[in-house]
Amino acid sequence: MSSVESFPRQSARTRRFTLGEPRTITICRDGMRVLFLRARSGSDPATGLWCLDLADGAERMVVDPADADANLPAAERARRERVRETAGGVVAYSAARDGTTVVFALGGQLHAANVDTGESRVIVSAREVFDPRLDRDGTRVAYVSGGSLWCCGVSGNDEQLLAEGAGNVSWGRAEHIAAEEMNRVRGFWWNPAGASLLVARVDEGPVHTWWTADPAHPDREPMANRFPAAGTPNAEVTLHHVGLDGTRVQIEWDAAAFPYLARVAWTADRPPLLQVQSRDQRRVRTLSVDVTDGSTTVLAEDTDPIWLELFDGVPAWFGDRVVRIADVNDARVLVVGDDVVTPPDVHVRQVVDVGDDGIVFAASFDDPTQVHVVRWTADGMQSLTADEGVHGVVAGDGTVVISSSGLDWFGQRHAVMRSGARHELRSLAEEPVIVPAPRLVRLGARDLCAGIVLPREHVPGNLLPVLMDPYGGPHSQRVLSARRLWLEPQWWADQGFAVIVADGRGTPRDPRWEREVHHDLALTLDDQVDALHAAAEIEPDLDLTRVAIRGWSFGGYLAALAVLRRPDVFAAAVAGAPVTDWRLYDTHYTERYLGHPEEQPDVYARNSLLDDAHRLDRPLLVIHGLADDNVVAAHSLQLSQRLIESGRPHSFLPLTGVTHMTPQEEVAENLLLLQLQFLRNALGL
Repeated sequence: MSSVESFPRQSARTRRFTLGEPRTITICRDGMRVLFLRARSGSDPATGLWCLDLADGAERMVVDPADADANLPAAERARRERVRETAGGVVAYSAARDGTTVVFALGGQLHAANVDTGESRVIVSAREVFDPRLDRDGTRVAYVSGGSLWCCGVSGNDEQLLAEGAGNVSWGRAEHIAAEEMNRVRGFWWNPAGASLLVARVDEGPVHTWWTADPAHPDREPMANRFPAAGTPNAEVTLHHVGLDGTRVQIEWDAAAFPYLARVAWTADRPPLLQVQSRDQRRVRTLSVDVTDGSTTVLAEDTDPIWLELFDGVPAWFGDRVVRIADVNDARVLVVGDDVVTPPDVHVRQVVDVGDDGIVFAASFDDPTQVHVVRWTADGMQSLTADEGVHGVVAGDGTVVISSSGLDWFGQRHAVMRSGARHELRSLAEEPVIVPAPRLVRLGARDLCAGIVLPREHVPGNLLPVLMDPYGGPHSQRVLSARRLWLEPQWWADQGFAVIVADGRGTPRDPRWEREVHHDLALTLDDQVDALHAAAEIEPDLDLTRVAIRGWSFGGYLAALAVLRRPDVFAAAVAGAPVTDWRLYDTHYTERYLGHPEEQPDVYARNSLLDDAHRLDRPLLVIHGLADDNVVAAHSLQLSQRLIESGRPHSFLPLTGVTHMTPQEEVAENLLLLQLQFLRNALGL
């Protein structure tokens, strides 16, 4: 019996090798201090707070917590689900600008820590605390409890209620679609001067209530969840300027035309900036705010006949000009004021830092599988990364932290650079028991980005069954030049498959490519078929008579779609948490691609799986977490019901207590093994 741990077990235990990686990096103390989160090892699920002081280059742990997840407030559990947080302990924190004080929630209690001494203490325990954030000077902390916004000094005294929620109204929290689809997880923002805040007020009264029950525990009451399904009412969101003296002014904009509050930014010595979006997502306005009377001024308006994306890091002030990312002539460019400052062959992804003399942003050049860090100044552009791979960055006050992943090394490398000096943030992530060897290629007439992974001991000339392993949908790439992303495909390949991962239309690449899925998400199946056939032209050992497909979320939709509509190509499928009827998914995501269901009923019908259930004649395994509040279990249950009504045999695996993520070690490990056994049986291996 081998003493080497299996990959499924190791992957589950290390949360897919993310434990022990530095993350959530903050630069403070005029650039001389770097704070970050990291677990003590690659298998420790409790994350602690660490500090690197650039004066001596020494790392030290500031907060070493016990894993207090058992007492998490419901709001914190929901936040972690939205941001796909799988670790425990300190998973978020807020730091004062001088880097001396940090605050964080642990077990629902508010803690403050002195970074210099490591002393940590509880400052609020009387109520459940969610999303605590320090003011600029680190003297006051605002936090959400229930639906109300509170403030206290870091010493724990002079606590005061700033805005009280009641019923369906909450203050200071991001509504479901803001956190899930807009990547806005915050609901309040401190004035840089520290005496007031901008606070979102969310009224979920209009939103329909959905109920999530736990069939394994019938004694427990179902959980209520306000879920804005496509075509139904959203929460009503307004923004208010709230003073510590109790004053309150509502911020005014044309909320009837622009109901989505997408972005809020407030920097020192400048008015706050907002981005608001129309419900059809064809118009985005950038506004400046006068907090004294709540009035707003339109600084820019972007329009598109199909839809507009939202981007991280913008809007922002660069002097007296506003920085935006916009789509111009089918190119995604950086805009400063009225000027486009990047060429069309630089695909801008997000803005990271806006300083006095330049802007740091992430972008791709001619290869969508790579992401580089670029700095723009009035003198032009400079790439801060040269190695092939996927690079991220945190920058501020003259210090830059670049985190790099590549195909030639495990995990990430974290380089801290300031004034010509270089330091490293150590990664404590475990090294996997396998070394992936993907072959990144471009396939077919559409030049699809894809990776082909063969068994490491494959003998040329031996035919291999094929496993298509896509996500394949909008907003997400699987084909990137980062080794960790290819670990699981390599494990599947080592079980005897040729694995193909292909990014089709809709995935991030360029604006025209992304918008080709408008009103037709199902066309992504054509790209998977084309990728398969094109791969067979360059890899002769693919057995096209034994092709399976697996995927999760949109990939689950794609997998089920494959065996329903193309049984001539696909012999079996595993569909994890699939969207089966887009009317059951949320407004912001679904209406962007398919429109309003009352206005486009035929579009929704064409993209649904339910009416195709009678066509199934290939083995299909459907997997769904019954606690999933993102793609609710009703998707799979309704598909299963249609299949039964049509007399179509299939397999259905419900996961009790599992959400859209599967962080539980035993679940994550055995899911891989169960899928493997199903596909082996289905393909006659």
